[in-house]
Amino acid sequence: MRLVAATNNAHKLKEFREILGGGFDVVSLKDIGLEIEVEEDADTFYGNALKKACEVARITGLAALSDDSGLIVDALNGAPGVYSARYSGLHATDESNRKKLLYEMREVTEADKRGASFHSSVVICFPDGKTVSGEGDTRGTILFDETGDGGFGYDNLFLSEDLGISFGIATPEQKNSVSHRSRALADLREKLMAQGYLV
Repeated sequence: MRLVAATNNAHKLKEFREILGGGFDVVSLKDIGLEIEVEEDADTFYGNALKKACEVARITGLAALSDDSGLIVDALNGAPGVYSARYSGLHATDESNRKKLLYEMREVTEADKRGASFHSSVVICFPDGKTVSGEGDTRGTILFDETGDGGFGYDNLFLSEDLGISFGIATPEQKNSVSHRSRALADLREKLMAQGYLV
């Protein structure tokens, strides 16, 4: 079955294909010549992923996969959360978002009070409207300074509890082995297998 990943992010696409590719022919929006920008205005990660997947499925008539993910910081009452990509404003960049996070965390001086999670929600919407979803989390702490120059987003401020290093230092293979998105996709895969979509 052809599955349209509602992304043109090469890293996400590679991960989608590695975990779900055995049962689906995973293609990107670019592969099928579709340019679309779905406004992410839901107040949950699941809500945003659901909206994107169902809109792409409606337009293409194909099964569509979407994810929404972000950083949840304990000391900031869950911020930036669903606003992770635009935390520092309308024209936010990864750099400006990291600067704002460090500023907001400036008074949290004890490392054990700087706990955080990355969360990912993934949703497949089929042309008949049926949906299957998966959820994943990975725990860590927010560093006082950027460490490493790998990854993207908040990676070089996130010290992974599983790896003992920042995602900015971790290799793609290390990060993917414990990442929120890989765990969400694994959860999704289990549900798809249970429902007979994958064998």
